[in-house]
Amino acid sequence: MPIVIPSAITRNPERSRERILVAAFKEFVAKGFAGARVDTIARNASINKRMLYHYFGDKEALFREVLRRKMAEREAWGLATPDSPAESLPYWFDLACQDKGWVRLLEWEALQFAEGELIDEERRRNSAGEAVKRILRRQSLGHLSGEFQAPQILLAMLALTWFPVAFPQLTKLITGKAPSGGNFLREQREFLKRFAKAFEAKATHYKSAGTVRANGRAKFK
Repeated sequence: MPIVIPSAITRNPERSRERILVAAFKEFVAKGFAGARVDTIARNASINKRMLYHYFGDKEALFREVLRRKMAEREAWGLATPDSPAESLPYWFDLACQDKGWVRLLEWEALQFAEGELIDEERRRNSAGEAVKRILRRQSLGHLSGEFQAPQILLAMLALTWFPVAFPQLTKLITGKAPSGGNFLREQREFLKRFAKAFEAKATHYKSAGTVRANGRAKFK
């Protein structure tokens, strides 16, 4: 049965592209890159496949565009990350809970591409490099410990905050609680706040040591 395309959509390329990208993200999240069907994406976007190819070229180009949109969104969230680890870990955890589709998409990619070359790998490597630089900046400002390398801190923070979303079945087996339940979410946020001390810089205790600053120099009471 032919797809009926509303005239308003055909006259608005930006809206058509948006509908395609939304439908594509859902399809890639559900089936991964290999299992996703362009026919399904076109049908869910209420557009014919020929127009989809006109806007994006092929499935790989469409996947690349979906990734770039999500990366831009995640970068904006990364820039808004609080400097304090006690605030940033719960913040990242909340973002992961709100954006489960992104975590699922990365899980599919891990299964389907393993350690091979990734789609849009160079751009994504640059994006990851910027995230590492943000960790380095927070270390230089004394918000994060300098004992660990920035890439290791970033990996550890991602593992702590993304694991319950990526592996809800293991989370439930380990904790005995549904990872989407209110009790688990509250307890996990509290745990992350307390565990964040492992990432804090050690030499930030002037006030607790009873110091006052005068004429640019620290003096002990």
